[in-house]
Amino acid sequence: MKKSELDENEKEGGFGGNPEENFFRGEITYVDRDILLGDEAHEGNEYEPEYDGDGQNDEDGQNDESEFYYDAGWKHEKKAREAVCMRKAAGKKEGKKRRRKRKHRFFGKFLCVVLALALLVFGGMYYAVRQVYGRMHYSAVESVREENFREDGVTNILLIGNDSRENGEDGRSDAMILLSVSNRTKRIQMTSLLRDMYVEIAGHDGNRLNAAYAFGGAELLMDTVEQNLGITVNRYVLVNFEAFAGLVDAVGGVDLELTNEEVQYVNGYLVEYNMLTGRAEGTDYLDASLSGMIHLNGPQALAYSRNRYIGTDFGRTQRQRKVLAEVLKSLPKTVVTNPKGLLDGLFPNLTTNLTAQECYRLCLEAVKFPAYEIVQGSVPVEGSYQNAKIRGMAVLEVDFEQNRAYLRESLYGE
Repeated sequence: MKKSELDENEKEGGFGGNPEENFFRGEITYVDRDILLGDEAHEGNEYEPEYDGDGQNDEDGQNDESEFYYDAGWKHEKKAREAVCMRKAAGKKEGKKRRRKRKHRFFGKFLCVVLALALLVFGGMYYAVRQVYGRMHYSAVESVREENFREDGVTNILLIGNDSRENGEDGRSDAMILLSVSNRTKRIQMTSLLRDMYVEIAGHDGNRLNAAYAFGGAELLMDTVEQNLGITVNRYVLVNFEAFAGLVDAVGGVDLELTNEEVQYVNGYLVEYNMLTGRAEGTDYLDASLSGMIHLNGPQALAYSRNRYIGTDFGRTQRQRKVLAEVLKSLPKTVVTNPKGLLDGLFPNLTTNLTAQECYRLCLEAVKFPAYEIVQGSVPVEGSYQNAKIRGMAVLEVDFEQNRAYLRESLYGE
């Protein structure tokens, strides 16, 4: 393009339209170039072409003046093209920055909402645990106060059922169940400890397991279990008759398979229960002709669990675990549908050395418990004991090594 044509285009404002659009159509002009390059368009030396200035035609046949404008136009056009590319690249970079900022703002708001919800949930849960814990009876055991309540991913809590009608450690140890929550095997295991096992008791002669509770309460019983069975047990929950019946009633009762003989014994134990609690004779008696699947309320389930005349102590502990297994299945729903029933019927009748903080930790972990397998068992295991009479007592002589191995495998996966 000659100087006269370029000058004309400059006067008319280039080819019209957007300079960058002109560029992509190949229609770059001095005006477009100046818009694109700004001051760089007139920075001389770098873009000045060399010519001899004699006004004569050179070897390429072009006049000095036309050669100047040709070279200058070409070089400025090249620079303009580079400027457009740089501008487009910068625009893309800015766009990415803006999108990144928008994403960061979105995730920041989202995290704030999640944090606020978490604070509400955990704050509400903490408040609820404090309320529930305030209804229980805390009884510290100084010898284990500083010990961790979890060992190697397993929490062992000794459930002690005594025949007291009042709170406290009076009465006999009527039932002992080791409740173990294992994060290693993903199991919740209930292991009945038969009370007639002959064990070594610190500070006393050998005796039945339940004698340890009579000699020194929950503290000595936990120590005896730990020393004879080789597992850490430093937390307990003491449950009296009223707590057991209240828990079953709070979850709406349990459905269990009973023989007609078991029905007869349920009614028999209800006679004593009604007398001790001041209820009218015949209250909650079952139809004596019943058998099969039967719905039991709290007092009926308690009477069913106390029966030791069918299947000796092994049958009795199995019935206790059956009731507790059904209760555990219904417990998560009951927490939502009948929290007052749990508060009034169960917790005022519990005594424990679990601290409020430990109860809160267990509560936080409880969300994953529905995925855990519920397993039942008893100690001594089959084939590891024999009936014996020692100092006139009918007891079970136990192979403790075999039973320790069973517990290490079932609780710790070893």
